[in-house]
Amino acid sequence: MMLANRKKLLVPKKMFLTKGVGTHKEELRSFELALRDAGTEKCNLVTVSSILPPECKIISRNEGIKELVPGMLTFVVLARCSSCEPHRLIAASIGCAKPADPNVYGYLSEHHAYGETEKIAGDYSEDLAVSMLASTLGIEFDEDKAWDEKKEEFRISDKIVRTTNITQSAVVGPGNDYTTVLAAAVFIF
Repeated sequence: MMLANRKKLLVPKKMFLTKGVGTHKEELRSFELALRDAGTEKCNLVTVSSILPPECKIISRNEGIKELVPGMLTFVVLARCSSCEPHRLIAASIGCAKPADPNVYGYLSEHHAYGETEKIAGDYSEDLAVSMLASTLGIEFDEDKAWDEKKEEFRISDKIVRTTNITQSAVVGPGNDYTTVLAAAVFIF
């Protein structure tokens, strides 16, 4: 087997976004319940950094979950936030920026926050991903502009084809239970 072919073996061909929330008196169980809600509880998750591989197809959550096998090593970009502080607003978000050129890699970003709504956390994670991609592509932009203004600049450049996010937020209940929220980009080979 040629070296070039061996290198491609570990490049994911598909990716899906998912999210979940779980509540339990034990923090670990609340995380497991959030994984169950996200449909990834049966996998051994391996967290990776935030590169969306070239030519990686973004598929639906339902399609992706069908490809998961119990016990499989599953590479994910994971955002996770947990608290047992009553009435605390928590959020976890994954932002995604896909370049127009399918031969160029994109970016994923993970963001975990306290006190941010789903909209604020989602916009922030999407802004992070698209800002990293824009700097890689050499697109000039003003980092201090609001996300909506930057989004328009990036669309005009024709170098970024798609941006999105998946975000889960929750308010911790009044008791002493832990609440965990998570968002994930799950890679399929």
